[in-house]
Amino acid sequence: MSLPASRDKDLPPYETTTSSLRVFIVGAVALIGIAVFFHEARPIALLGLAAMALVTALQRPRQLPSRSRKASARTFSLWPETAMKAVVEAIAEPCIILDRNLMLRYANQQVGAAFGVVSLGDSIALRFRSPELLASIERAVKSAGSGRAQYVERGPAARAWEVEISPVPAARGEDPFFFLMLFHDRTVEHEVERMRSDFVANASHELRTPLASVIGFIETLQGPARDDPVAREKFLGVMHDQARRMSRLIDDLMSLSRIEMKRHIPIETRVDLNTLLRETCEMMAPLAAESGVALEFEPPQGEFLVLGERDQLIQVFSNLIENACKYGDSGERVVLSLSAGRNRDLSYYDVSVRDFGAGIPAEHVPRLTERFYRVDAGRSKARRGTGLGLSIVRNILVRHRAELLIESELGKGSVFTARLPALKDGRSF
Repeated sequence: MSLPASRDKDLPPYETTTSSLRVFIVGAVALIGIAVFFHEARPIALLGLAAMALVTALQRPRQLPSRSRKASARTFSLWPETAMKAVVEAIAEPCIILDRNLMLRYANQQVGAAFGVVSLGDSIALRFRSPELLASIERAVKSAGSGRAQYVERGPAARAWEVEISPVPAARGEDPFFFLMLFHDRTVEHEVERMRSDFVANASHELRTPLASVIGFIETLQGPARDDPVAREKFLGVMHDQARRMSRLIDDLMSLSRIEMKRHIPIETRVDLNTLLRETCEMMAPLAAESGVALEFEPPQGEFLVLGERDQLIQVFSNLIENACKYGDSGERVVLSLSAGRNRDLSYYDVSVRDFGAGIPAEHVPRLTERFYRVDAGRSKARRGTGLGLSIVRNILVRHRAELLIESELGKGSVFTARLPALKDGRSF
């Protein structure tokens, strides 16, 4: 949309300067209002800017000829093309200026980075096809007030936004002609909420299934199988397995809760990973033998010191070893290794657990640490998995400022690596 060119060049220098100062004052005041409304971090600097503009303006006479007032109005009509550009570009988040006809008047560079190319002059409805968002914008424009809406940008990498709509202050008490849309990225919060909802639903399902099974067998034993000793023994065995499954699930849920409660407590104890891994291998040897897997570990020389909580680190390594033994698909052996590395200024120790099974399809790898996520739900339940093991591992490693690296190749197996910051002279480096 093109706007008429200003004819300030036809005015005397006195009137043109005064008109420009008015525009500058309005722009500065609007900048402060936007900053306060959206909690920008530089309100003092903005107040200083407005103060300088105000002091300069007060040095001029207060009364202007009618011709100057008309020129000032014409200059104000160009405001979004001039002063507002600096305001909008100074905002670190995607920001769009609309007019009261819902036409796109200006968009900062962050809009292009987040949403791709937008065409100025087009209706906002052509780019953002969200009934909730469009309805919120229309209400704000109609009432000359503010609004708020949620918007999800669909696609391979979906992003969730909270959108705030606010009128840009107009001159001399007029109704606002321009409206500002500010997009706050809420993708992380949106994903956390999704995972929380999934967790509640999955936890309820995981507990309900074995509980319903137990109740069903009890009712059968009280009725048709009351006097059938063979059926009674069979059903009691199934009930025992289901009760153990619920017990494991509750234990893992409690474990996750304890880990999250201690997440922000600093760790001050020193642990030698070399010693800890030898103890873990001895503890996990019976499970490996039961699974028909040879557990291999060749301890390196020397100490591998980290800041860590001993019991939690044992839980990490035992979970990784247990998964490799259970889901390695008869790979016959699981190899545990400990090595040192350095990445720029960070020295670290890698504890890797490798199996030689069928591997994990690439599309499942990013979600392996989600609660109750299973690549093959049937196989996991058959092997007494709760779907919480890797979530426990990830949460413990987060507390230890560590990370979990996962590599897998179909037909060749998987490697799960816990990378922990190393200690040197008793401190992290």
